[in-house]
Amino acid sequence: MESNFLMGANAAREDFSEYVAHLQLHMALQARNLVPPLQQSLEDSREQLLHQTQAHFEKLVSRRVH
Repeated sequence: MESNFLMGANAAREDFSEYVAHLQLHMALQARNLVPPLQQSLEDSREQLLHQTQAHFEKLVSRRVH
């Protein structure tokens, strides 16, 4: 009877391990779709950030009441 219990516990552990492996794979594939590609060069991303910051600052300044 104890061996049946151990076999059931091992089977459940294997099922759970397989489920976790599938979940990790699914999450990794989802992350690949959510993260922007790293093909942009670092300088391009810095330049883009600079332009966004300048536009945001100009928008804030233009909305100020003097």
